[in-house]
Amino acid sequence: QVQLVESGGGLVQTGGSLRLSCAASGRTFSRYNMAWFRQAPGKEREFIAEDGCCGGVTYYADSVKGRFTISRDNAKNTVYLQMDSLKSEDTAVYYCAAKYLFQSVALTTRRQYDYWGQGTQVTVSS
Repeated sequence: QVQLVESGGGLVQTGGSLRLSCAASGRTFSRYNMAWFRQAPGKEREFIAEDGCCGGVTYYADSVKGRFTISRDNAKNTVYLQMDSLKSEDTAVYYCAAKYLFQSVALTTRRQYDYWGQGTQVTVSS
């Protein structure tokens, strides 16, 4: 069982940057695939980025590739999402998700993750 708490959301202008953090409770954080999803009003929750467990690779949705960077600090049990060159269409509630694994695999759908944070609002204004 793991609990996830996101922080770092807020209001930013178009072209600006934000860094989201997701702190996880429990042990063996390095064994968790960690991901960020987002959900805009009236839309489905969509995959943004994944940091694979166990030294695995990262994956990004095409919509954020080159602008967002996911990273983790296993010593702090924290995963980050650095968001640069923000656009109005990035406005959404951002969620952190986790899945315990024994080896890294690409998990890019909502139902593949077992644990979720409460979400943090990101609003990009022009």
